[in-house]
Amino acid sequence: MTSLELAQKIVTILDEKSAMDVSLLHVEEKTVLTEYLVICTGTSTTHNRALEGELEFKLGELGEKPIGSEGHDDASWIVLDYGSVMVHIFTQSAKEFYKLEKLWSDTENVDISDLLID
Repeated sequence: MTSLELAQKIVTILDEKSAMDVSLLHVEEKTVLTEYLVICTGTSTTHNRALEGELEFKLGELGEKPIGSEGHDDASWIVLDYGSVMVHIFTQSAKEFYKLEKLWSDTENVDISDLLID
């Protein structure tokens, strides 16, 4: 699976689990850490944990396991590192506070409209 295909699969899984404000940023030209960032918002810390669990389960079935993860305890900002794709799952207040999308505003925002459920 290519990095873009993995990122798109992550977007689809998050959307199917009712994540809000899902975005996909191509950051490869700006950092050596990863190629894509997937950013989304959950409705609560419980929802964030459910989003994380669903990603780990469904990607695990495909043989994709995170290299690392952080933020499980508090769950206001959970990060999953899949190497070429990093996933950030925020509560609304944490997303507004950290403004990660603004930090990466000079990167390509990948069109994911065809991946999202209407």
